[in-house]
Amino acid sequence: MASDRIWGDSKTQVVLLDTSAIMMMFEFHINIDDELTRLLGSYQLFVPQRVLKELEVLCLKGRGKQKRLAKASLQLVKIYEIYPGFSELDGDDAVIAAAQECSGIVVTNDKELRKRLREKSLRSIFLRGKDHLMLD
Repeated sequence: MASDRIWGDSKTQVVLLDTSAIMMMFEFHINIDDELTRLLGSYQLFVPQRVLKELEVLCLKGRGKQKRLAKASLQLVKIYEIYPGFSELDGDDAVIAAAQECSGIVVTNDKELRKRLREKSLRSIFLRGKDHLMLD
């Protein structure tokens, strides 16, 4: 891939999507693939199994805009690989555990989750200016 030559690193980064990141793609019209390529070059994208379950619950119990975003997000995640395991943990704990296991970078808009990731020396990517992603 040409981006590997630009960054000088052919190592593929593991990237995990949080629920807020998936819904952000629809809410702010962010092209996650373009933004991740810009930030990381080569990457492999996963959706933790627990995040998939959260989206399913939001589809059933959510209201209004949240429910619409969750339905669209649930359709989108079908194109991404599911990161198995940690489904017994709550959403944020499952995402953190998966990131620790695979040394992954988490895409999230959740400030509390970003703080917890920083405390565990894990990297995150977040929305900046409602139009691009930024690596933390």
